[in-house]
Amino acid sequence: MRFQDRVVLVTGGASGLGEATVRRFAAEGARVVIADTDAEGAQRVAGGLPDAHAVTVDTGDAGSVERGVAETVERYGRLDVIFNNAGIDGRQQPLHEMDLANWDQVRRVNGDGVFFVLKYGIAAMLRTGGGVIVNTSSTTALAAQENISPYTFTKAGIVGLTRSAAVEYAARGIRVNAVAPTVVMTPLVQHFIDSAPDPAQMRRQMESFNPKPGIPTPDDVAGVVLFLASDDAAWITGHTIPIDGGYVAR
Repeated sequence: MRFQDRVVLVTGGASGLGEATVRRFAAEGARVVIADTDAEGAQRVAGGLPDAHAVTVDTGDAGSVERGVAETVERYGRLDVIFNNAGIDGRQQPLHEMDLANWDQVRRVNGDGVFFVLKYGIAAMLRTGGGVIVNTSSTTALAAQENISPYTFTKAGIVGLTRSAAVEYAARGIRVNAVAPTVVMTPLVQHFIDSAPDPAQMRRQMESFNPKPGIPTPDDVAGVVLFLASDDAAWITGHTIPIDGGYVAR
């Protein structure tokens, strides 16, 4: 198994993309730490796995991230892989009408939070010889959409942070990449479809959003994350991989 006995930290690991990736890492032998603000959800995921631990982390709070990384290392002795995944969407508003509290909250989680995980995670990896980090960006970082300027701003920033960290730490044994998914069929998206006035029509619209028909699942994203985290991707660093059925290629 590709990740036998490796220690993996997944932020936002209690649901959606994070949960799917946690389960894939565990299935390949990893010891997984599920970090999330949803303590009950993180415990639920950890409880069903052979060697997993839940930790309550608010990635927008530097102290919380530092404690979460420290708890991971204290429990398992090292940190080999991070899926830096926690994020929020925020409200959709035209830029000139943007509520500043919405801007600040999205930036806090998607921008500051990703930076804090990199900062404390890299420090831990350097103490044990290196590791791999995969950040979650979005196709919105590569092809703009209307009314989500805070989300676009932060996800584009993740692309830049990924490149910067990759170059800065390549010679010290740390690889850093990102994934950029399109809309993924998470429980939140399923609820969005189900609550539409015409759910069937909404599903058809979403399934035709990308050149490749359909909607990717969290497991589709998890497969790419595991590839980037594995030794098969040993010479890939600093890149953002779209998972989008051709959306940004148009």
